Amino acid sequence: MEKNVTGMDELLAGYAAGTLSYPAQALVGAHLELSDQNRGYVSSLESLGGVSLSDADPVAINDRDSALSAIFSDDAPFSNDNAPPAESDPKLPLSLHSIVGDTMDGLPWKTLLPGVKECKLGEIDGCATSLLWVRAGRAMPSHTHHGTELTLVLQGGFRDDDGHYVSGDVAFADGDVDHKPIADEGEDCICFAVTAGRLELTGPVGRWFAPFMR
Repeated sequence: MEKNVTGMDELLAGYAAGTLSYPAQALVGAHLELSDQNRGYVSSLESLGGVSLSDADPVAINDRDSALSAIFSDDAPFSNDNAPPAESDPKLPLSLHSIVGDTMDGLPWKTLLPGVKECKLGEIDGCATSLLWVRAGRAMPSHTHHGTELTLVLQGGFRDDDGHYVSGDVAFADGDVDHKPIADEGEDCICFAVTAGRLELTGPVGRWFAPFMR
């Protein structure tokens, strides 16, 4: 479930057009791997984009050979090879391998507070990327955002005032949202998050822990 349908439509349109930041593009690709909810919509957008291109007048490409080399190089961010690596993590969508690696085993998790861990994956295209692990039944501190945050559920689920999110769902948050996500009972929750701007803890407990979460 996505709490912001308009925001999700814009995100999917940006994905189909290739205009999202690299981490957001990877997050949406992972969402489409885990959930079939929006695959048809994205396929339609991509087909419309193809029709628009076929009707457009051709434009000369500067340095054609270099452009083609960059597209087909082994270092291209997105590959057409969908075969998972031999030791890939089944919980980790292929779209995230270029950011997270082939497995979540051995990642440098940092404890933020009891029952909550984070693995920072670095800043890419001006966005902070990270994995979040929340113990089953545990609540995150209340917080808002100076900017935007996209959160993709990889395992388990969580709920807040805006809805319930399970594997494959994308949650949106910005400065208008002050929420306290709570992980579902029965299974630890693991999420991939892409953040533009900083998080601000708003509850009394969160403000006490704020110096330890920087």
